[in-house]
Amino acid sequence: MWMNDPNGMVFYEGEYHLFYQFYPDSNVWGPMHWGHAVSEDMVHWEHLPIALYPDSLGLIFSGSAVIDWNNTSGFGENGEPPMIAIFTHHNMAGEKAGMVDFQVQSIAYSNDKGRSWTKYDGNPVVPNPGIKDFRDPKVIWHEETQKWVMVFSAYDRVRIYTSPNMKDWAFQSEFGIEGDTRLWECPDLFPLTVEETGEEKWILITSIQKEAPNGGTATGYFVGDFDGSTFTGNPENLKWMDYGTDNYAMVTWSDIPEEDGRRLGIGWMSNWQYAQLVPTTAWRSAMTLPRELTLHQVGEELEVWSVPASEVISIQGTELNVGEVVLEANQRFELPGSPDLTSLTLRVNKPQNGRIAVVYSNQEGEELVLGYRVADNQFFIDRTNAGISDFHKSFAEKVHVGPAGEFGEELELMIYLDRSSVELFANGGQRVMTDIVFPASPYSKVELASEGTNTTFSEVILRSVERIWD
Repeated sequence: MWMNDPNGMVFYEGEYHLFYQFYPDSNVWGPMHWGHAVSEDMVHWEHLPIALYPDSLGLIFSGSAVIDWNNTSGFGENGEPPMIAIFTHHNMAGEKAGMVDFQVQSIAYSNDKGRSWTKYDGNPVVPNPGIKDFRDPKVIWHEETQKWVMVFSAYDRVRIYTSPNMKDWAFQSEFGIEGDTRLWECPDLFPLTVEETGEEKWILITSIQKEAPNGGTATGYFVGDFDGSTFTGNPENLKWMDYGTDNYAMVTWSDIPEEDGRRLGIGWMSNWQYAQLVPTTAWRSAMTLPRELTLHQVGEELEVWSVPASEVISIQGTELNVGEVVLEANQRFELPGSPDLTSLTLRVNKPQNGRIAVVYSNQEGEELVLGYRVADNQFFIDRTNAGISDFHKSFAEKVHVGPAGEFGEELELMIYLDRSSVELFANGGQRVMTDIVFPASPYSKVELASEGTNTTFSEVILRSVERIWD
């Protein structure tokens, strides 16, 4: 049925928890619950019963989860720390009545590894001060100040609150873009170390409801500093986590062990422009591949890069190493085998003009094309003729593009193709593009294309990818 934002992402005792916005009675958005799945590797998932149901305070909108290791909340039992969910209660009757304070922040706790939940009888823990869009709390523990920090969306900005115990919260600060009128959602706040210098910076993620690089919704971020109460960064320097149209509400897992040390995230693979109209029936929406986020110095800028989490290797099967492929201008080379459910890794000498492309096609003549264009130094995904698209006018109206940025003389592309999605990771994750597609039949052919230039692909590796569902 219907699924959207990832929620409550937390790691505990060997399990990655993924809660999510869920409506069990329809494949379009409706009264929100928290669905629940767990995994040992972020790849193979076990569905569990619904975790949180709507109640007298409202529907269960997006939020996060943490382990209260020091039992600051007092919810723990038998010396074990509780798992605490922080979420938005949405009063639908209040919204319909024209009220502005129909969203509040609430908590629930679990003492059995997230299998059952008790809502706090003192909810809401953060009442609404009179802001219509007031939602999507992400909570972290700030070691330096020994306090919990909550960041959540307040229409066109984020608000930051702190608490010693998860129950009593005090407003500290806000951060936004002066004059912005776009709706912000699903923020996240965490530190990352610059790979090249060792400097620690803080990343503030926010998903934005309109005017994304290729239309509709997308996940952006700011790089700055955080002192436990205030995020300081350049509000005019919003960057994008993903230049495709279908990675929204991307947030990261809490409580990844220090010995692991990675910052791991996942996003909702859709776009609010057409999410409720896509041509699926029993299910509607999916999540992206799990991704590892890193921070890099690129010229004068700091950029967040992302690549598939290393656990994804576990579902890669047979490998076909094609070796070197040399193409003359405007020539195509067909790779052997079927591209259906595959990953493709390419290394190619930077072309001097024209473009290089990967072309997936099927027997109906539909083509999904992605690659790099020299003239504007852009990566692109072209789904204008990739499959079914008549469900929404914007779905296939233009080619999606993303700036390639600075890189050397070699271009690296890593592409994951699923039945209805493609995820492109370029130059070690410096640029990422995620798009969904709906071909009439699975793509049965994949070709390398050199258009307007002679091209040498120094490495071409095609790998099968195993199904994760029976």
